[in-house]
Amino acid sequence: MKTRIAVVGAPGYSGAEVCRLLLAHPRAEIVGLFGSASRDEARQGIAEVFPRFRGRLDREVQAGSIERILGSRPEAVFLGTPHEASMHLAPALLDAGVRVLDLSGAFRLPDAGLYPAHYGFAHEHPRLLAEAVYGLVEHQRERLHGARLIAVPGCYPTSAILPLRPLARAGAIRPGSRTVVNSISGVSGAGRSAKVGSLFCEVGVQPYGVLAHRHQPEIETHAGAPVDFTPHLAPLARGIVSTIHVTLAEGWNEARAGDVLRGAYANERFVRLLPSGAWPSTLHVERTNFCDIGWAGRDGRLIVCSAIDNLVKGAAGQAVQAMNAALGWDEALGLEGL
Repeated sequence: MKTRIAVVGAPGYSGAEVCRLLLAHPRAEIVGLFGSASRDEARQGIAEVFPRFRGRLDREVQAGSIERILGSRPEAVFLGTPHEASMHLAPALLDAGVRVLDLSGAFRLPDAGLYPAHYGFAHEHPRLLAEAVYGLVEHQRERLHGARLIAVPGCYPTSAILPLRPLARAGAIRPGSRTVVNSISGVSGAGRSAKVGSLFCEVGVQPYGVLAHRHQPEIETHAGAPVDFTPHLAPLARGIVSTIHVTLAEGWNEARAGDVLRGAYANERFVRLLPSGAWPSTLHVERTNFCDIGWAGRDGRLIVCSAIDNLVKGAAGQAVQAMNAALGWDEALGLEGL
């Protein structure tokens, strides 16, 4: 028997990527496609929006009301919706017994008090923040098993937390220091809506959200270390590279830090630790669920670099991997051929 799945926000980049992966998933059946609940989108076929689905996914995209979503009788729903839309949809879906995988930031932070400052709204369902499981499978595998509400990590945070969390937990980072995280992302991270700043001819390489980006508290919360995070936009379709500057604690060096990273990820199929002198590239992870990590150290400093595809390991692929973990399936289902 296949699990019945609905995708809300299917016309967006992350939603479409979820559809692409589920089509290759041997235990998943897409039973409904819906637009964002924040707007009543015209009914159209998903192949009209993304012609690559012609002959593969001949389903109409419906407006994403809770009644329509539940009418497709899903067992699991992927929410590729704006943060506030996810906050309103998730409780009704959970009450109906549906598993929810939310790709927005609506449930990533456990403290409801952080939402007004970082997301611009007061969280109306703080009790669900305690239930939500952060979907970084490599570090939440046991908690994900059987989880009803999964907060899929953000793309930038994934690229920073995977390298940082093992180091922070091992005590490799000097107490009182702030780790610097500089990240560069492709334009697809800004979403599919038409904005002048996202047009190809308008995109250079520039920082944005300096000292004010909503992903900073997510990185700090789930990496376990204070950071100064600066994102940059680059004229790429997809991909993220993060360069992380760590001040090492007393007694730590490159070799010891490398042992920690190898201990954390030697058996993880979607994290690849690069040999000395090799550095991650967006080209090497594009359309895959891999996170590549390389590092070098000197004089009490450690530079760690990571690369992911922001739409796969940073969104849809991570969501599918988390669903697999929650249901007790092989985590690579739907992701093997990427």
